[in-house]
Amino acid sequence: MQDIKNLSEKTQHYIDLENKYGAHNYHPIPVVLTKGEGIFVWDVDGKKYYDFLSGYSAVNHGHCHPKIVEVFTQQAQQLTLTSRAFHSEWLAIFSEYITRYFGYDKVLPMNTGAEAVETAIKLCRKWAYKIKGIEEDKAVIIVCGQNFHGRTTTIVSFSSDPSAKKDFGPFTPGFISIPYNDIALLEAALKEKNVAGFLVEPIQGEAGVVVPDEGYLSKAKQLCQDNNVLFVADEIQTGLCRTGRMLACHHENVRPDILILGKALSGGMMPVSVVLADDAVMLTIKPGEHGSTYGGNPLACKVAITALQVLKDERLAENAETMGKIFRKELLALQSKHIAVVRGKGLLNAIVINHPDKEAAWKLCLELKHNRLLAKPTHGDKIRFSPPLVITEEQIKKCISIIAQSLSVLD
Repeated sequence: MQDIKNLSEKTQHYIDLENKYGAHNYHPIPVVLTKGEGIFVWDVDGKKYYDFLSGYSAVNHGHCHPKIVEVFTQQAQQLTLTSRAFHSEWLAIFSEYITRYFGYDKVLPMNTGAEAVETAIKLCRKWAYKIKGIEEDKAVIIVCGQNFHGRTTTIVSFSSDPSAKKDFGPFTPGFISIPYNDIALLEAALKEKNVAGFLVEPIQGEAGVVVPDEGYLSKAKQLCQDNNVLFVADEIQTGLCRTGRMLACHHENVRPDILILGKALSGGMMPVSVVLADDAVMLTIKPGEHGSTYGGNPLACKVAITALQVLKDERLAENAETMGKIFRKELLALQSKHIAVVRGKGLLNAIVINHPDKEAAWKLCLELKHNRLLAKPTHGDKIRFSPPLVITEEQIKKCISIIAQSLSVLD
C-alpha cells in the first residue's frame, strides 16, 4: 500500500497550503489535480489517472468536453450575468429547450443541487397550501432514511447521518423519514392528511449506490397520485444518462411531479441546476417569493443547452447502460473475498468491502490511486465507481485489472 507520507514535495506543498488556509470540512484522497480530459485527470507531478468519481457524477460528458468548452468560452466573452432583474435571450431559449427536452410546462433555474432541492421543498409546500388546501404551516414532506440531498440547514434536518446533523441544530420541522425501498411504510405514511410530497432519490448515491427493488418507484408514484401527493425526484446524481437512461426514473416509466436536476447539467463546467414541474405546481410561486442572483444566467443557460444536446448526440445513456453491465460482470468475475457486494445501474456503481479493518475501503482507495485510478469511499466500507460516460470497453477492462491488482493490498 502506498504510504501517504511519501508524496512529492510539490503535492505536499499544495496539500499543506490548503490545510493551513482552507476549512477542514473534507477528507480528500491525497492527490492534487491540475488537468482533465475525457476520462483522465493529471496531477501536479504529471501523473495520469482514470477518474472513477466524475465529480460525484457532475462530469458525465468527460472532463473539458470540447463542444461544451467552446460554447462556454464564446459566451463568457459576450455576457455572463444579468440577474433576473432583466430578461436575457439565453434564459428564454433555455427555458423552451429544457421543458421540451423533459416534457414539463415550466422550469425554475438555480445553481447548486442543494439550492434546487430547497427550491423543490418550497414549491411543494406552496402547492400544498395553495392547491391541496393544507392548513398553513402544517405541510409535511416524506423523505427516506440514509438520504443525501445536500447540506443546507433545512436539508440536514431530515438527514439520518449523524455527521451531517451533530451540532447544527435546531432543525427545520415538517419532514417524516421512512426507510428507503419500503412500499408498505410509504403507503402508511401517505395516510397522514398533511402530506404534501414524497422526496426520493431513484437510487441512493451517497448511501453507497443503493438500488431499490424493481417496481418501487412506479408503485411509489402511483401511491402518491392516489393520495394527491407530489412525487419529487432528486435526479441530481442519477439523472442525465448516468444510470443508462436519461433519468433513472425512466427505468420504470415514472414521470415525477417535480424533477430536480443539477451536477452534469453543465457538463461539469459550472454550477447549474433546475427544478421542472407543470403549471399547476410551478405557478403557485409568485414574483418576489423565490429567486437567485446567478440562477438562469446567460452563461449557464447556453452551456446547459450544449451539455444536454451532447448527451443525446453521443448516445451517452446507451454507452452507460452497456459499459455498466460489462463493469459489474467483470467485477463479479474477480470473485474477490474482499468484495461483499457489487451493485449499481449503468455507470453508477459501488462495492461493499468485506474486511475486519474499518479503514479497508480507504486503504484500497489509496492503493487504487497508487495504481492510477481515483475513487473515494462513502459511509466507511463502500466505494463508488462512477467514471465519465464516454469510457470504452477497453478502458473498462483496464480499470478492472487495476482494481484486481489493488485488492491485494487487503490480503
